Amino acid sequence: MNLARESIELLEQVARILWFEGTKHGLRDREWMALRFLSRANRFSRTPSALASYVGTTRGTASFIIGELERLGYLERKRSAKDKRSVMLSVTQPGKKFLARDPVNVLVEAIAVLDDEAKIRFRDALRHVLDQSDAAEQRHHTDVCKRCIFLREDRTAADGKTTVEFSCRLFRAPIAEPEVDLLCTSFEHHRQ
Repeated sequence: MNLARESIELLEQVARILWFEGTKHGLRDREWMALRFLSRANRFSRTPSALASYVGTTRGTASFIIGELERLGYLERKRSAKDKRSVMLSVTQPGKKFLARDPVNVLVEAIAVLDDEAKIRFRDALRHVLDQSDAAEQRHHTDVCKRCIFLREDRTAADGKTTVEFSCRLFRAPIAEPEVDLLCTSFEHHRQ
C-alpha cells in the first residue's frame, strides 16, 4: 500500500476523535477546539476574529461559540484598554480545570508515552505536512511564535551576562519569553 495514502487514512481516523457529532462532556467539537486554542493562544490571537480563523468558521459562528463558553463560565471577554472596539478573550479558572476532560486527552496520552525523539519526529512530520500544504494552498497555519519570521530576538551582553528580549515585528510589540511558546494565528514560517 502507498504509505502516504495510508498515513492520511490514519489521520482521518484520528480526526474522528477531534470532530464528532453531538457533545462530549456538554461541549460540541468546535467549542472544545475553541477552548483548547484559547488556552494556548498568545495575546494577539485571543480575539473573536483570530478564533474564527483558527476554527475555520465565520465570525458569527465564532461569536456563538464564545457566547456558549461564556454562559458556561469557561471563557470571559474584556474590552481592550488600548482599543475599546477590540475584545480580548481569556479562559477562566473553571475553563482551565474543565480542559482536563478534553476528549483529545486520549491522543495526548497516546503520544506522551513515546520517547522524546519519537515525539519530536512526529511533531516535525506533522509540521512538514502543514508547511507543504500551506505553500501549495498559499495560506498559513497557526503555530508558536518561536518559529515565526516575525519574531525578533535581541541579545545584549553586559557585565558577563546575556539578556534576551523578544518582540513581534508584525504587531510591533514586546513579547515575554514564555509567550514565544504560545500559538499565534498570524504565524508565518521561515521559507527555505
